[in-house]
Amino acid sequence: MQIELIIFIAMVAVFFISTFALHLPVSLGMVLASIVGSIVSGHGIQFRHLVEGMFGYIDTILVIATAMIFMKVFEGSGALQQLNNTILRRFHNKKILLLILLMIIVMFPGMITGSSTAAVLSAGAIVAPVFMKMGISKQKSGAIIAIGAIAGMIAPPVNVPAMIIGGGIDLPYVGFTLPLLLLSLPVAIFTVLFLGLKEAKSFDYDESIRTGELVVEENKYGFKLYIPLIVVLLLMILTKTFPQTIPDLGMSLIFIIGAIIGIFTGDKINIVNTSKAAIKDVLPVMGILMGVGMFIQIMTFTGVRGLIVNAALSMPSSLLYLSIALMLPAFGAVSSFGSASVLGVPFVLALIGQNEIVTAAALSLIAGLGDLVPPTALAGIFAAQVVKEENYAKVLKYCRIPALVILAWGLVFVIFAKPIASMIF
Repeated sequence: MQIELIIFIAMVAVFFISTFALHLPVSLGMVLASIVGSIVSGHGIQFRHLVEGMFGYIDTILVIATAMIFMKVFEGSGALQQLNNTILRRFHNKKILLLILLMIIVMFPGMITGSSTAAVLSAGAIVAPVFMKMGISKQKSGAIIAIGAIAGMIAPPVNVPAMIIGGGIDLPYVGFTLPLLLLSLPVAIFTVLFLGLKEAKSFDYDESIRTGELVVEENKYGFKLYIPLIVVLLLMILTKTFPQTIPDLGMSLIFIIGAIIGIFTGDKINIVNTSKAAIKDVLPVMGILMGVGMFIQIMTFTGVRGLIVNAALSMPSSLLYLSIALMLPAFGAVSSFGSASVLGVPFVLALIGQNEIVTAAALSLIAGLGDLVPPTALAGIFAAQVVKEENYAKVLKYCRIPALVILAWGLVFVIFAKPIASMIF
């Protein structure tokens, strides 16, 4: 047996024992697996490689941290709630359009932070009562929120799995916006209509306010509540559209600018406490990225990564696509980020000759399904909590068909990456 295979088995075994048997955090499991891999290789504990790996995704970590601060400021200012109220007021008697717009609200925090958990716990908590008031069962409402959160995590501008895959093959995170929109929006719209349209009835906005079922605070600040979001979106668009005129500020600085503006546009915000809360919420995600960085660095140092790449390259196409469909979501049950790094990178390399941007975007969508796979199933578990369903399996039951649609949609983009790229670029 090759030493690289022995090292890989040892790393994976330690990782699964740490996370499933010992119930340690995913990030710590990856750190322990990296240390064991380094020792089994015969090189002892390679502190230099561990530290280098830990900071391998520092750019992505900064984007996530600043995005979460911006999201907390935007939510704390009252803008997210007012956006929800505005949509309800204007579209309460247009059932299909209301469902789609509510789904986009669910997606929004995930689009900004790259975290499905953030989407479920912030926008999902706001939108869940509306879904149920429309007549959608709490189990289906939870499923809609779970799938919407994953679609938001995959949608632009922040897609962490795609960033990780790009970092593994030296592919800049540029040009992903349109492919990611085409991957995420259709499945999100399909899900909310498939699960919600049959049960949903038009939302009686005035009656809900009169009976006190819906409490709507008056918008004291008007349009300026949305200025931070508009500024962030404009800066993202302008720096990409006119790179020679407007310097690339970087996504981290853009989010910080948006957060600073948000302090002055709505309800009073304690920026120190808000920032602390934001970092606390996103700390597990940042820890996972540090662990992933170590894991990948040790895999590269010991030759394990080369072994996996060679195995992927030698697979026949049919087996490769089957492996993508089964292994990416399965490994994503522990961490969609870990799945993107450990398996996503070799799969992209095995598909060289296709369009790497479209391929990486599609693989990130498939890896995102890991947030529905037990026992972790983060999106499903938190969505069940939001709709007050004690058994999260009842929520996951309604996620099955949308998940299969997502898997099929992602595979279509993987298989036909080149012709799809020729049509959209």
